[in-house]
Amino acid sequence: MRILLIEDDESLGETLSYQLRQAGFGVDVSRDGEEGLMLARDGLHDLILLDRMLPGLDGMEVLENLRRENISTPVIFLTALGQVSDRTQGLNNGADDYLVKPFAFEELLARIRCVLRRPAILQQEQVLRYGDVSYDPRSLTLSREGSTTVLSKRLGDLLELFLRNPGQTLPRETILLRVWGMDSDVEDGNLDNYTYFLRRSLRKVGSRLQLATVRGVGYRLEDRHD
Repeated sequence: MRILLIEDDESLGETLSYQLRQAGFGVDVSRDGEEGLMLARDGLHDLILLDRMLPGLDGMEVLENLRRENISTPVIFLTALGQVSDRTQGLNNGADDYLVKPFAFEELLARIRCVLRRPAILQQEQVLRYGDVSYDPRSLTLSREGSTTVLSKRLGDLLELFLRNPGQTLPRETILLRVWGMDSDVEDGNLDNYTYFLRRSLRKVGSRLQLATVRGVGYRLEDRHD
């Protein structure tokens, strides 16, 4: 499970990201609303923890943009604005929960686990399809006409990024940021290794999809019809 934490308080952001990683989550951190919205649009996160008062776009604007664009990633507001009107506004605008600062991490963790307990029907809707393949991020299963292979979590995150941006050239820096995270010290060469394994997985299920190298830029997933 991967969480996007959009919080401009550097100290709180570092503390929460550490605690969440200790609890077994992958975490990406953004400190302003515009960057947070950009990261949220990529669809790589299972949950968003969102501060209300942010530079750039405030938290409510970020939430409204996400829901207007039909991005259904669960959102928990973390905020010092604790009036009933503040809470009802957040929930009415599409937040899944609302936690007032200061809070105990144990309570936040309980709320995260509660929100992530999605009905099975919603999990089924998260299967991604492009060209002749489908990919289920929950089971990490890549399928094509009855042929399946199970990917590693990192390789699955890479495939998910391409499937959510089909036909688009993704710069290497963008891929490293989205799949490995902002705080990772992963080497650039690791991306080449993972694209090799992803191509091999596509061939394994007999897919016609091609992961094209765009020299000097990055990679692009293409559907090449016969």
